[in-house]
Amino acid sequence: MAEQEVPVAEDVVTEQDYERFARHRIAELGGDAEAFGLSYNVLQLAYMMITDYEALVHREHGWTMPAFRLMFKLWILGPTQPNRLADLSGTTRSAMSNLINTLERAGLVERSRDERDRRVVFVALTERGREAVSRAFPRQNARESRWFEILSPEDRARMVDMIRRVVATRPG
Repeated sequence: MAEQEVPVAEDVVTEQDYERFARHRIAELGGDAEAFGLSYNVLQLAYMMITDYEALVHREHGWTMPAFRLMFKLWILGPTQPNRLADLSGTTRSAMSNLINTLERAGLVERSRDERDRRVVFVALTERGREAVSRAFPRQNARESRWFEILSPEDRARMVDMIRRVVATRPG
């Protein structure tokens, strides 16, 4: 393999340059450069989208993306137990509890006890929370559409299918 020139500090390095340099180094070490490339690009896209949604949709409400995702889940599912919300969000129960506490203080969610088993707690959107999600989601969805407008409907469906397969077989 030909020696690759490494950029110096004053060079303008694009994301594509960085990925190419990293893949080259990984291949030199005998690593899986293709897996790195996939992972790097999926993470880069996710970070860019989260930053975009927070800046253009959620920040004006004082929300982070995790806060909106939790409220959206409750908007779709209705009252849900905190441990189930943590599982669905891929986060810890402690982090979920902290997020619920923050949203509860803001008057967007509320906890209630199961009438049959008082030990069981459910979290639900308040009326204020439902209205907030109903107003914010169309703006986020418009941003989502903009991100993927470059892809054909067939490409979008194929991309969703591939990502779902990876998510469904997450390594242990």
